[in-house]
Amino acid sequence: MKMKAKTGSFCLGAALALCLGTAVAAGQGAPGKAGDEQRLARHGVVVDFSAKPVDSAQHELMEGSFAELRFKIVDEASGQPLKGIAPGAWMDMAQVIQNREGGEQKSCKDKVALYLRGAVGIRPMLDLNSYFVVLMNRDASISVVDPLITMAGTTSTYATTPMKRPGADWVNHQNTRRLFVTMPRANEVAVIETDNFKLERYVPAGKEPTRIVLQPDQHYLWVGNNAADAKSSGVTVIDATNLKPAGFVATGAGHHEIAFSPDSRLAFVSNRDSGTVSVIDVASRSKLKDIKSGAAPLALGYSALSRMLYVSDGKDGTVAVIDGAKLEVVKRLSAKPGLGPLKITPDGRYALTVNTAENLVYVLDTASNELVQQIAINAQPYQIAYSETYAYVRSLGSEQVSMINLSTLGKGKSASVQKIATGTSAPKLAGDLPIADSMASAVEEGTVFVVDPVDGTTYYYREGMNAPSSNYRVYGSSARAVTVVDRSIKEVEPGVYAGRVRIPVAGKYDVAFMLESPQILHCFTAEAKADPLHAKDQDQAVLEFEHWPHTAKAGEALKLRFRLRDPATGKPKAGVKDAQAMYYLAPGSQRTQVAAREIGGGVYEIEVKLAQPGAYYVYVAVPSMKLGFDKLPFFSVRAVAPGEKQSAVARAG
Repeated sequence: MKMKAKTGSFCLGAALALCLGTAVAAGQGAPGKAGDEQRLARHGVVVDFSAKPVDSAQHELMEGSFAELRFKIVDEASGQPLKGIAPGAWMDMAQVIQNREGGEQKSCKDKVALYLRGAVGIRPMLDLNSYFVVLMNRDASISVVDPLITMAGTTSTYATTPMKRPGADWVNHQNTRRLFVTMPRANEVAVIETDNFKLERYVPAGKEPTRIVLQPDQHYLWVGNNAADAKSSGVTVIDATNLKPAGFVATGAGHHEIAFSPDSRLAFVSNRDSGTVSVIDVASRSKLKDIKSGAAPLALGYSALSRMLYVSDGKDGTVAVIDGAKLEVVKRLSAKPGLGPLKITPDGRYALTVNTAENLVYVLDTASNELVQQIAINAQPYQIAYSETYAYVRSLGSEQVSMINLSTLGKGKSASVQKIATGTSAPKLAGDLPIADSMASAVEEGTVFVVDPVDGTTYYYREGMNAPSSNYRVYGSSARAVTVVDRSIKEVEPGVYAGRVRIPVAGKYDVAFMLESPQILHCFTAEAKADPLHAKDQDQAVLEFEHWPHTAKAGEALKLRFRLRDPATGKPKAGVKDAQAMYYLAPGSQRTQVAAREIGGGVYEIEVKLAQPGAYYVYVAVPSMKLGFDKLPFFSVRAVAPGEKQSAVARAG
């Protein structure tokens, strides 16, 4: 199944040629100077485009820096903003696609046609319509899936990022385009940039960093340190922009959960073994006080509506209500021992907390600070996730996910619950589970992704359906948690649609803009200057795979080719003497390294021996260009036993 993002309705299938033909017939106005505001007037619509540095100290776009792309769309006759529409946008190097389909240089509109087809290996540098499903694996890696591109029903892997140690929790920082992953056994946080999902660096994060949370203003990352010794048990604070430690606060013994006041002025940290919640002043990173919340505080959540902090206690079976201004317990709500995770609904109106031991979900009304409902959820509920309209509750002992309609919450109401099966096995059979969620809301309204940690399959569910719409499996990996990285442009004010991007390299860019109604396709321009301070750190080549097979027979030796190009000019890089490849059978056995030989015109060849059936991953490196195996895209090919049907299941990442 091919899913649709919010721009997925554009020109798909037979309508593609019609849409592009209409747009081209409409013509393209002369672009303005790169970096200045450029205007397009077509079919009664006016689009003003600008690409400006996020850093106000910069006067022009520059490689490695952030830029904001803005499209202001108004009705030409009235000047009124066009609200609630879904424009599409792509940004790619001008003149970047050559000879990939046996033709000449592709124009901007031709490239958009390729992007819309979901062609494997042909993607823009920056897709402002997409989102990616990111999976935390059992081993020390994450996998990235593009849900919009499938091959013969099997999802293609967009990227795989190896890490030093397995992850426990993560958080996505939209402004800096980074994913932060805690690694308790490494005492570090892995920093992964989400433009290409490459590992950027490791940041020291104290002893046993486990839970990680981003404060509301996105300035600091807070990492819970589950250290055995009291002096090292607390929270490490990291500046999310410069990635430097900003302080450590010892708070108490045990596992730590973290919440914030909406203004990012106060941080609240639970200390499970100490039975307290620590209140920390964010500005000074100093502890203000410890509040005795119960015997074993397991979870906490802050409601902006009530301005109260709610703390569930697993041992006492109570929920402590802490006044956000007085910083003291003003009420204790009695439930039953066995309380676990607690989460505030998206509107702040209710808090849901699970009782794993009693097979219940309690509903707390934040207006009255009372427990107003008990909802029976069988098989040990242990995890909660929200969409705009439902609460999704995962149970340890069942493959089924319970969906609670949020409109049926409240005193005197009967909660509406339905169930969907996601997988065939109960999550507890997977053994040790991370604290990161195994459920995540998708970018599309009313959809959710759910991971089966037993077999590693990820299920896509759309609300209103009786079963998952599709499922995805990354060969060679076993997913245990899921999150979504959103790259789509958003309406930031009436009629203004914007997105933030990191400029990959210096050069001229095509910025393709598409509107469905009226049908418009136009290519604006932008140009980024070289940054001499960063030039030595930039990738020196772009890797393209040349018609690699999707599957092959086990026992064969394949001769596979790839091309190296200059990232700025697009010209082939010939004469490279040390290009090499490393391949292995998933999940990591039979690692083999081979040298590549140049065929001509920047094309190089390697030989890969597929000794036995399974998924093989192939990585390329060029040491002379300081391009390691983790810097360039990878390719996967599946070896099948003789006689087994060969289906297209490989993907260049």
